[in-house]
Amino acid sequence: MNAGPDVAVVGAGIAGLTVAHELRRAGLSVRVFEANGQVGGRMASVRHNGYTIDTGAERISAEGHRATWELLRRTGLPIADVPVIRSSVGVWRDGRIHPGPTALSLRARWQLTRLLLSAKRKRRAYDQDRPEGTPLGSATVAEFTERLHRDLHDYLFQPLGAHFFGWQTENSAIAPMASLMLAAGPATSWHTFTDGMDTLARRLAAQLDVETDHPVDEVVTDGSGARVATAAGTFHARAAVLCVPAPVAAALHANPDPAAEPYLAACSFTPMLKLSCLLDRPLGLTASRPLHALLTPAAEESVLSGVVVDHEKHESRAPDGRGLVSLFAAAPVAAELIDAPDGDIVPRLLGAGERFLPGLGTATGEILVHRFRHALPEATPAALALRAGFEARPVGPVDYAGDWISLCPSGESAIRAGALAASRVLHHCRAGVKESV
Repeated sequence: MNAGPDVAVVGAGIAGLTVAHELRRAGLSVRVFEANGQVGGRMASVRHNGYTIDTGAERISAEGHRATWELLRRTGLPIADVPVIRSSVGVWRDGRIHPGPTALSLRARWQLTRLLLSAKRKRRAYDQDRPEGTPLGSATVAEFTERLHRDLHDYLFQPLGAHFFGWQTENSAIAPMASLMLAAGPATSWHTFTDGMDTLARRLAAQLDVETDHPVDEVVTDGSGARVATAAGTFHARAAVLCVPAPVAAALHANPDPAAEPYLAACSFTPMLKLSCLLDRPLGLTASRPLHALLTPAAEESVLSGVVVDHEKHESRAPDGRGLVSLFAAAPVAAELIDAPDGDIVPRLLGAGERFLPGLGTATGEILVHRFRHALPEATPAALALRAGFEARPVGPVDYAGDWISLCPSGESAIRAGALAASRVLHHCRAGVKESV
């Protein structure tokens, strides 16, 4: 068996790159293995014919994203390269676009104001790292909204959960959503990267030992270390960190700690299916104020969960005089079509997008299809109930990182999970050194 690095990191998404960055700063040798041909995971971007296309994540927030901004400062990225998004978000209702909360009735807005005031008074109870501790308990989004005005489910919580998280309200707990939304603040605090959402991932990877197109086949806890098997051979490391979605981690880790198994089994994911439409001219959402995103509630639309006009998010996304639009499949449609050929996906999503952006079909030239089978943690009540026990598991030679650690689907949660995993690995490695002395 070959000797490997001190630590093997499986997955070069933002969680894995954070783990590697932190451990390298601490003086350990680290190698990152990525099955795909590029880094970034669900924050990856592609460059094609002058377009910069975000395949997954779309934005970060100036609020509640402390770990993200700290990493950005460490990499030396100029603040000008992370500009605020100057347009807002709308909701489709009754055949037209309503900016912000104006899709809600007056009574629903009054109830929302009361909910927000109550949550802000109890702000400390809404910890995005530990959502199981909120006053909301294990209620699903649907259960929580049963006592509220129907608009709050149909035109706020359902479209937010569907578009941003791929959730269905009867399956996912409200607590992670509430914790994340309270932390991230309003749409006016959202930012993006001028050179694509993978900017931070690429800058981190440039300072690390990363092997792309190098999948890991199996990880085994082997005494006080980890045995890692790839197509290139098997090696031993002092530790390994699985920075992949929970279902993938469960399949990779041959002998997980019994304290981790229940949560790994319960932590389901939702798929994501996204269409990037490369336009020969810019199109825009028709509303009373500039918008870059439109939420399409299930009460109004069955195929799409939302539309993003990327060239309104930032002008760098498309060449001058052209446009870029992203269409997001609704959760049931994403699950139905995740394995379908592009020829089945494109006409269905593109046809649905036409009523929100008239002329979309004729303006669209090339189309790129992006699929993530394990896109976002589903945050079921069952997983939420097991999360604290998973976090309290003993430190060992194999650890995990990803936004599923906290059940809050976001890049910030992935980065925080990466920092947490790095601290656990350091504790394990230092304990091993003390034992050998």
